[in-house]
Amino acid sequence: MKMIFRWFGEDDDSVSLNEIKQIPGMTGVVSALQDIPVGEVWPKNKIKELKNKINQAGLELEVIESVNIHEDIKLGLPSRDKYIENYKETLINLADEGIKVVCYNFMPVFDWLRSDLARELEDGSTTMSYDKDWINNTDPVKLVEEFDKESKGFSLPGWEPERLAELKEIMKQYEDISEKDLLDNLKYFLEAILPVCEENEIKMAIHPDDPPWPIYGLPRIVTGKENLRKILKMVDSPYNGLTLCSGSLGSNPENDVPALVREFGVRVHFAHVRNLKFDGEGKFHETSHLSTDGSLDIFKIMKAYYDSGFDGYLRPDHGRMIWGEKARPGYGLYDRAMGAAYINGLWESITKMNS
Repeated sequence: MKMIFRWFGEDDDSVSLNEIKQIPGMTGVVSALQDIPVGEVWPKNKIKELKNKINQAGLELEVIESVNIHEDIKLGLPSRDKYIENYKETLINLADEGIKVVCYNFMPVFDWLRSDLARELEDGSTTMSYDKDWINNTDPVKLVEEFDKESKGFSLPGWEPERLAELKEIMKQYEDISEKDLLDNLKYFLEAILPVCEENEIKMAIHPDDPPWPIYGLPRIVTGKENLRKILKMVDSPYNGLTLCSGSLGSNPENDVPALVREFGVRVHFAHVRNLKFDGEGKFHETSHLSTDGSLDIFKIMKAYYDSGFDGYLRPDHGRMIWGEKARPGYGLYDRAMGAAYINGLWESITKMNS
């Protein structure tokens, strides 16, 4: 297992590379070129500049999160071929700079979704939460406006302005797109890019839908065991893999996260580990990583990774805001650093118990 930490760059992150380097067991960061519009080629010189900056801090850059998929590809429009060719070129440029894994998602219009970015918990910390009733009764345009107010001046990954500028128009384009259509469009994309991935030894790792159920009538396809099986079989290559996010999949109680790890372990190229607590049907809030603080058993999840022989990349996922920290919702330093220490402690204990 390689422990890494998400970093948004010097201009858009409250956490510095020096601070990340001080977290015990941290080998590198997962990052991205935040300023490249979706669908455009990532220039090799900008990738190299980002990598050099991270390497100079004593950390590795071997995972990218994310190279976003243009909406035309998800919709299956004729223009998708142009954007797929750009994506291929980006993959080649990334591989040339030593990138091993690309995390991406295939969620229509919206990326991850929450109803509150700063819900206050009993201990005084704040966290992100989801309430299906609030979502269902809130116009999507208003939701975007609320997110902008609560983002504390930081950009929110997956909520880039250029993707949401014509929100209602894009949503209308999906009215006739079914789950099957979206799966077919994903297959078309994967069939096109995976030969490039295999030739350049760069693995694709699709991230689950967050949360894993339809939102505003939009189809969602990366939701649980059956669809994960379909996606891995549609192009059966070791370079077609998963980002297994315990929080995204685990927000549906029907998803047994340790069982998913055990079934798909060899095809899990990137692991996101976090905890959450159920507040009712379709309602949850994020917690510390500690098993007893939430509804997911992080020990069982890490034991499943160990038993599966996992040797990929893992990052502590969303944390609370604690100790007065001001940061991008979910991405402060303190709670994620504690999460990394907790995960490393579990991994050491499991390893020694089995030696």
